[in-house]
Amino acid sequence: VQLVESGGDSVQAGGSLGLSCVVYGASLYTYDNCMGWFRRAPGKEPEGVARRDSSGGSGYTETVQGRFFISRDNAKNILYLQMNSLKPEDTATYFCAAGFTATCTLSKADFRYWGQGTQVTVSS
Repeated sequence: VQLVESGGDSVQAGGSLGLSCVVYGASLYTYDNCMGWFRRAPGKEPEGVARRDSSGGSGYTETVQGRFFISRDNAKNILYLQMNSLKPEDTATYFCAAGFTATCTLSKADFRYWGQGTQVTVSS
């Protein structure tokens, strides 16, 4: 399974960005799968940002609630993250992750496959 992210860029605070993650080698129609976005800021631990399970349920970390929206197109095998009202503290490398278990949380333990990451930089 290979995950390839795209869409990272440099934007001004208050702006928006959309990230995409194409999944190769597995189908998002597979029962019991979990897709998610994580981020790692310089000097900080990786943080789970958003997740979406195969039945449509989603969850977000508190700091992005109401600003970020995760979605998936199972037919195209693509995961998306729409980021609005971006803040400088959103600056990080964003990673797409996939897991094929019934458990779907923002814990890294629920994800087995990871992308290489895409950089998001938000300036004030």
